[in-house]
Formats: sequence, structure tokens, C-alpha cells
Amino acid sequence: MATSSTVSENATQPSPTAPPFGLLVSLSALSPDALDATLANLALAFPDQAVLAATPDPAPATLPASSHLRLTTYTPATPSPGGWVLSAADFLNTRKLMQDHQSTACLLLGSEAQSLAPEALRALADAVLTSHADLAAPRYSLGPRDGLVNSAILYPVTRALFATRPRYPLAIDLAFSTRMADRLAASAQKHIATNQGAPLVWPVAEAAAAGFSIAEVPAGARTLPPPDFADLNSLLAQVAGSFFADLDAKASFWQRARLAYSPRAAAVFAESAHESATASEAPEGPDVQPMLDSFRLAYTNLHEIWSLVLPPNSLLGLKKLSLMPAASFRMPDSLWARIVYDFILAYRLRTINRGHLLGALTPLYLAWVASHLLLASGTGPETIAPEKHIEALAAAFETDKPYLVSRWRWPDRFNP
Repeated sequence: MATSSTVSENATQPSPTAPPFGLLVSLSALSPDALDATLANLALAFPDQAVLAATPDPAPATLPASSHLRLTTYTPATPSPGGWVLSAADFLNTRKLMQDHQSTACLLLGSEAQSLAPEALRALADAVLTSHADLAAPRYSLGPRDGLVNSAILYPVTRALFATRPRYPLAIDLAFSTRMADRLAASAQKHIATNQGAPLVWPVAEAAAAGFSIAEVPAGARTLPPPDFADLNSLLAQVAGSFFADLDAKASFWQRARLAYSPRAAAVFAESAHESATASEAPEGPDVQPMLDSFRLAYTNLHEIWSLVLPPNSLLGLKKLSLMPAASFRMPDSLWARIVYDFILAYRLRTINRGHLLGALTPLYLAWVASHLLLASGTGPETIAPEKHIEALAAAFETDKPYLVSRWRWPDRFNP
């Protein structure tokens, strides 16, 4: 099925003699007010550049005055569920739009895109158009309680295994080149063809595995849409399950030794890390008791399941944690890294039912969150800025990568 599109009277219809739109901005479904605000920000971001914005929503009557922005509406060829992350369908539809309009680069924006500043929109696009990166990922300035699944699992594992630095591997906004669009669409098509429910595509891992260039740009504050889940168990099951499956599929790539990051990536990281560190303050006196209660209850009820996944040293570390008072509760970075790696291995080996496995990860994740918030709150004997702790955690994952590689290749050698 083709993607059908109509161009508003303010837009320029592509033709064999007309120059193509170099940059396509592909928008997710937005409310009328949000669409107007997003178009206004795009006009400010690209005041001197012809840009085509594509939306599945009805076009507004007018576009921002004195702008080079053009608008096209389209009917998605592949139904997209919309929501809090970019779906496989979003990548398929965007690639089709790029083909239709002969675009050489795309800026794909997720829900609540109106909250992105014009400077962030321009920086993402310029990373591909001017700096010739294949994939540009934003580094959002989020609060210390936001994006913790990303901070605890997705970022440190992606950084350790794929030697990439983007802080948000599952970002809801991306800019990419034509060949990156081809790669993402092929991955999306594969996921949809195998009927993997609501599959997630992992752009940073796809770019790394293909040897494409990756850039990260500061994006400032952004409103993140709420997850489409009623409980943490369901959220973690979808995200971690998809992530672990993708790691399994790309194991032949990430097991090879490679540099941690390039000097260019390090420079971008340093700039964005400073912005993130100064953009938010840690909360004071976080209420972590419900998290600790959940962990301690799970230590009693799930110990038998954990013993099938974790080696004796990790179980001993969890026993010590279960006895710690809240004020001094701290999970060592090395312990959390080892726990995540062992759960990745158990997922691959199907040590236990995968649904039960991911459910058993939830209380351990809550223990990590409690430790992280306490560590960053300044209420205990140790204090560290939230972002510095995440960077230290990522370094621990990098250090322990040989453990994962060894267990992956010889899973029986280290069995408890």
C-alpha cells in the first residue's frame, strides 16, 4: 500500500523539474494547538531554508508568516499506534515520505514535539545536513526522576556494548540520512513481519552495527509523553524484552573489541553533559520506602527465581541490601551491572520463562532507583550529582563487558 499525501496550498508539489526538499520533517499525530506550535517552532528553526513538514493531521488554514516552511498531509501506509516512543510503523512511513519527496535527510519528531525549542530542531537537522552524520540523537535535559529505565539499563548497556555515547538510545526525536532511513525501515519491516507485537526499533544500535556515523546534540528540556502502560511491570517487560532481543540479534557485532568512543563524539558529549548537569537539581529527601518494601518482599518471594539467574556473589550482595536501613541503602554500580548482564544472558538462554524473568527484574530495578535517588539527594553519607552517578554507572558496565562476552560464548563455565 502506498502512502497517499496531499500538499497544502502553501506548499510546493515535487515535480521532475523542481528541486527536491533536502529536509523532510515527519510529524507524529498532534493536537491542533500542538501542531500550530510545532510549525511555528520549525519556522523559527529554519528561517532561510526550504523545509517540508509532513503530518497525518488536517492541515491548518495558514502557516507561519514569512517562512520557507511547506506542509503536506499524508495517510500512513502502515498504521502507527502513536504514543510515547517511535514505532516501527513510524520509520516505514517516514522512509516512504522521503522517497516521495526526494528528501536527503529527515527530522522525525514524536508526540509532544511542540515542547522542543527551535534551537534543538535546527541542531538535530544540521548534524545530518551540515556535519554529515547518518544519525543524530538528542540529549534531553530531564529531571533526576525522569527517564530512569534509560539511565539504569538502556544507556549504560548500549554505551558498553556498542561503544556509542548517545544518552537516550530510545529517543523520541531523531534526524537521519537516507541510508539510515533505509536501515531503520528494513529493521522495522523485519519486526512487523515476524509479528512481534508492538516492536521497538533501536536506532543507535542499528547505526553502530552498520558502521554509520552517530552524533549527539543538546536538545534542552522536552515534555515526554507518558508511557502507554498501567504499571511498571508491563513497561519494563516491553522495553527490556525488546532491548534484550535486539542485543541477541546483534551479538556478533558487539562481541568484537572496539574503541569506547571517538574524539568527535567525546566533544559533543562534554558539551551536552554540562548542559544536563546544570539543568536540573536533585530532589531532597526522596520517599523510597515503597520501592524498598517491594524489593525486600521480592527478596523473600523471588529468591528461588533469582538463584536460577544470578551467581552466588550477586545473591550475597542482594542479601546485604535486603538488610540495609533506608538511610544507608546503596546498590554498588558493579552489582547492578552484573545483575543486568546476567538477566540479558538468562533472556538469551531462556533459563526461565521470559515473562517471569522480566517480572523478576522489576523489584531489582526499583532497588536501583531507590539507591540512585538516595545517592543523589544528599541526605545520606554519600552524595553525587545524578548525571555523574549515571556516568559512573556506565563506566562500570564498560568495565564488566568481558564478563558478558565470556558468559555469552561459554554459558556453562560460570554457572553457580
